[in-house]
Amino acid sequence: MLGRWGGYVLFGLLAVADVHAIGQATCVTFSPSASSFPVVSNGVAAPILLSEDDWGGVQRTAYDFAMDIHNVTGVMPLLLNVSIPATSTNLSLASIRPIIVGTLGQSSLIDEVVQNTNLDVSSIDGQWEAFMTREVANPLPGISSAYVMIGADKRGTIYAMYDHSEQIGVSPWYWWADVPTKTHSEIYVDSAGCAHGSPTVKYRGIFLNDEQPALQGWAMVRFTNGTGAALTDSPFNHFFYTKLFELLLRMKANYLWPAMWSSAFGVDDTLNQPLANWYGIVMGTSHEEPMMRSIPVEWTLFGVGPWDYSTNAQNIYDFWVVGADRGKPYENVWTVGMRGDGDLPLAGGQNIALLEEIIADQRQILSNTYPGVNVTTIPQMWCLYQEVLGYYEDGMTVPDDVTLLWTDDLYGNIERLPTLSERNRTGGAGYDLVGGVRDYKWITTYEQMSLAVARNATRIWILNVGDLKPYEKEIEFFIALGWDSSVWNINNIDTYVELWAQREFGLSSEDAATVADVIANITRFNSNRKPELLNSTVYSLWNYREAENMLAMWQATNESATQVRDSLPAEMLPAYFELVYHPVQASYTLANMWIAAGMNNFRASQAFLSANDYAAIVEELFQQDWELEVEYESQLDGKWTQMMSQTHVMYSYWQQPQANTMPYISRYQAQKQALAGAMRVAPEGTQAAWPGDNQYQCAQGYSCPNPSLSIDPYLPSGNRYFDIGAGGPVPFNFTATSNVTWVTMSPVAGYISPDAPEQRVFATVDWSQLSSTEIALITFEAYPQGQPSMSLTATLTANYTQVPNNFTGFVEGDGCVSIEAAHASRNTTVEGITWINLPGYGRTLSGVTPWPRGGDELNFTVGTGPSIEYDFYTFNTYQDSGNVFITTYVSPSQNSLGPTRPLAIGIQVDSCEPQVSYFVPVVTPGTQPAAWDGLDGWVATNVNPIYMNFTAEPGAHTLTLWMIEPTVVVQKIVIGVSPSLQPMKCAS
Repeated sequence: MLGRWGGYVLFGLLAVADVHAIGQATCVTFSPSASSFPVVSNGVAAPILLSEDDWGGVQRTAYDFAMDIHNVTGVMPLLLNVSIPATSTNLSLASIRPIIVGTLGQSSLIDEVVQNTNLDVSSIDGQWEAFMTREVANPLPGISSAYVMIGADKRGTIYAMYDHSEQIGVSPWYWWADVPTKTHSEIYVDSAGCAHGSPTVKYRGIFLNDEQPALQGWAMVRFTNGTGAALTDSPFNHFFYTKLFELLLRMKANYLWPAMWSSAFGVDDTLNQPLANWYGIVMGTSHEEPMMRSIPVEWTLFGVGPWDYSTNAQNIYDFWVVGADRGKPYENVWTVGMRGDGDLPLAGGQNIALLEEIIADQRQILSNTYPGVNVTTIPQMWCLYQEVLGYYEDGMTVPDDVTLLWTDDLYGNIERLPTLSERNRTGGAGYDLVGGVRDYKWITTYEQMSLAVARNATRIWILNVGDLKPYEKEIEFFIALGWDSSVWNINNIDTYVELWAQREFGLSSEDAATVADVIANITRFNSNRKPELLNSTVYSLWNYREAENMLAMWQATNESATQVRDSLPAEMLPAYFELVYHPVQASYTLANMWIAAGMNNFRASQAFLSANDYAAIVEELFQQDWELEVEYESQLDGKWTQMMSQTHVMYSYWQQPQANTMPYISRYQAQKQALAGAMRVAPEGTQAAWPGDNQYQCAQGYSCPNPSLSIDPYLPSGNRYFDIGAGGPVPFNFTATSNVTWVTMSPVAGYISPDAPEQRVFATVDWSQLSSTEIALITFEAYPQGQPSMSLTATLTANYTQVPNNFTGFVEGDGCVSIEAAHASRNTTVEGITWINLPGYGRTLSGVTPWPRGGDELNFTVGTGPSIEYDFYTFNTYQDSGNVFITTYVSPSQNSLGPTRPLAIGIQVDSCEPQVSYFVPVVTPGTQPAAWDGLDGWVATNVNPIYMNFTAEPGAHTLTLWMIEPTVVVQKIVIGVSPSLQPMKCAS
């Protein structure tokens, strides 16, 4: 996933520090000009005029708009319904320049203004959710000018007002994330106004899912007296949902799948459905809940017989009729199709004929429910989730007007993109992003959704947001991309968070950039391994300094987040804590705890007394994890009680653990000395320790030789280390010496005790003194109190290697060449397509992918398409055979172009024949390859490794990646002389 979200703002917004709106044309200012209209000036607010025949949701939003103006300026505008025809007599506002708000064709007041002024509204007339605003002269009798805000439909008008609310300083998250409203004494709008056409995606929304225990527990406290709905005990009543409806509209979303576990939207509160419609929210239901009825809750309450259409069709049909009748008065997108009870495949296995009959019957219900209405005009969607995609690929058909809702793989990777023939459907296509590794409850990427835009899958976008918090920014970006994908592109994507940080916290551009980096790191680190999938060995404790480097990056991120927090005024701290600081603290604490647990077990296996120190760290961090939850939930007098109650430590399978339990730790018997003596020595790059026997010293596991290490000039760290530790309660002094002048030890001496049980000693080579491979002996002498001295000698082989002076590229170090995909030597363009960098994408630095990804699905035979090249130099081959092993790490994308177009990439070394890899095995649609899932599967590690070997004698070479299919993302390439490398950990 991308580490930073980006954005672009029109009219020079990037140049100003006082950012209040993201990704939209701005027309609000806070000082007057010759071409501005006063909203609030000299303590007087322009009145807001509507007509009583406008939509109820517009009337309600106008109240919010007036309150927003008041909260920004302290001045409350008059909010008036005006009768038609409007005259200065009934207005009594002849000397006032008002704001006139309304919906074209619905508001008689707006229609009168348009008629009086001959205002050109052709840009929005008949358009879905479009709006325009501007100052007009003589809009009504006796009024010299007014600022009109006109929506093409109900939501167009609502969005016009909320767009201005955001611009004046009211964040969409003012309530849901406690973002303070920015205050100004005066507000003006440009006379030319703002406008927006129809959005990119017609239905843009969220799905509350897996909402227990956090969201449900919080809502029970916040919106009930401790007792939920009579039939379901659900707390998701209209008090909860109206707060959510407002948030969605402020973000310019319009679509909702309600909470479904132990909840039933239409049953929990009879006001839920009518209020959703009144506010302006289009309701839907999830992939397993056809015909606006909750499954399994409503079927459990009201159903008769088994949930099996092959044996109980009439009772299920009648059940659906109730859902249709109940939803008839409201704006909906109807889910059609059927899955088994409990979100499982249908009983009896695949039965395409039965499913086609089910959808036909559901459409008949809709026809009966809406007599005289052509059923093809009623919005419907069929969700191709899991095995249902298999039905579709096996030939199941649905009517052309039904939207095909493609899904992800439960991990945020789109399973299928519409083919050219599928894009001609009148019902269009859309996407349901779930994000599900072990109940991981959010995933969205610009890279994935750009594919949906390129292939016209823009009818419906729905994002599973779990508990809603703490994914506020990510949700808003998903909706913003659906609102206007043209604003966001690959060149400006990483400015979004900076603008977001300025809007939410009033930061300087410098501090906003710091927050953007913090968010980038949180996203990337948690993408490397999602918190629920962490364990004590995810990051190597002895190879390539991976675990300690990971901790160092977390620590630096934490320090940056803390530095910004300490500069904020008190009123900003709750929002900053919720949106930035807590995600950093919680993630850092969890990662630190797991790595400490790994180090505890690692040191215990090496007979290091410091194992106990790591055990104490684990216990401390486990307590800190709880304290962070308490801190979050106790803010603002407990406003968010229960919101962080999701368990997240010690998953054993995909479902959440019933309780957080501490990672396993070992305790060292501190009073007893290790059998081999007081001093322990652990060299870099091995699990073993000396002296004494250890199973990792050699294959035999006993009577093994002393340690030996190697080093070369291109080792990224530039040195090797030895960890010297206490093997028990006896303290000792030690020295570290070398028998050659070209090795420097640092430090050369130290003191180890139970209070300071471990110290690292580095060995550095002065390569200027060498002209060939040499060997050094490094000796550690220990002088334990009251015991004989100890000595251990290690061998350090300095492999002297050099490349020609004229070579530029990547060089073998420590047995491998590690290449970040972005660091290409050359890049070619074919038919307008070239490989571009995706900043922050992937596990390490970024990814590269062919771009643009137009809707024509252009592909190439190997050797003819766009290519990207990397120059590299090797000194060794596998067992001197002339062969090297190349691992190309690609993102875990799906074969989304359909069953006849599996993903592929071509890889070539020098002029050798390119090798082609179809790296995602073709499997039954709706299922995943065996390597996809699991603790260390492609998705858990966020990479899919492609293994190949090539002939490449020592020397200079060029590796070429050839585009065959679009949508391939390459993160990293590792060239090694051993088939057993850990290449992703091999540093550049």
